[in-house]
Amino acid sequence: MINTLLKLEDVSYSYQHQTVLENVSLSVEEGQFLGIVGPNGSGKSTLLKIALGVLQPKKGVVSIFGNTIRDEKQKHAIGYVSQKSNSFQRDFPATVQEVVAAGLASKKGILRRYNKKDMQLVEEALGQVGMESFHKRNIGQLSGGQQQRVFIARALISKPKLLILDEPTVGIDRDSTKQFYDLLHQLHQEDGLTLIMVTHDIGAVSTLVDQVACLNKKLFFHGTRSTFVKKEKEILSKAYNHDVQVISHQH
Repeated sequence: MINTLLKLEDVSYSYQHQTVLENVSLSVEEGQFLGIVGPNGSGKSTLLKIALGVLQPKKGVVSIFGNTIRDEKQKHAIGYVSQKSNSFQRDFPATVQEVVAAGLASKKGILRRYNKKDMQLVEEALGQVGMESFHKRNIGQLSGGQQQRVFIARALISKPKLLILDEPTVGIDRDSTKQFYDLLHQLHQEDGLTLIMVTHDIGAVSTLVDQVACLNKKLFFHGTRSTFVKKEKEILSKAYNHDVQVISHQH
């Protein structure tokens, strides 16, 4: 039985009088990896905020885990990683362990103390992303790629069914980006995690994900990676409103 984790039906959204999403319909099934591409200002981040429940659509219906009304349990079942690379100063007073443990705050409350079981969850989450040996390191001392792994661990600590990433490789060098994509591949293929990633990296979309959505206010494409690759230039040219030259798919 196919389990739909997220479904948007004719969703529209506008800021004041500016429309940023128009009649967008798409769904994400359990176990899928959806890559969302589109030009700047195309509504990608707004779509994620609607999926997360931060924004309510002006029109249309959003269902999460089969329900149109969210409860606290459903909120905990979604992990989120934003553009955090290079955002910490070198002397930011928090260890990797503390940053990951903060992912439990929504369940335990901000002022609750962490117990031995909580710390075990922290170590497990860090182990998933290969950062367990850095647990005592200051978060500001890590590279951008290492920081993003820690943020993923923070998102994973609540055992989400769905992980959403908003341009997670911004500010990360090429080698770290490849390692980061390898981690996402592992989480998807080996751990069976469902992922949604907004990215400008068309090469990654063409090799890493299994479903693609191409967005520019309207949805220009939503389908399999293989179909996207076959019609890539045509789809991107329509969505970006000009000819697009894809340089490389090497990842």
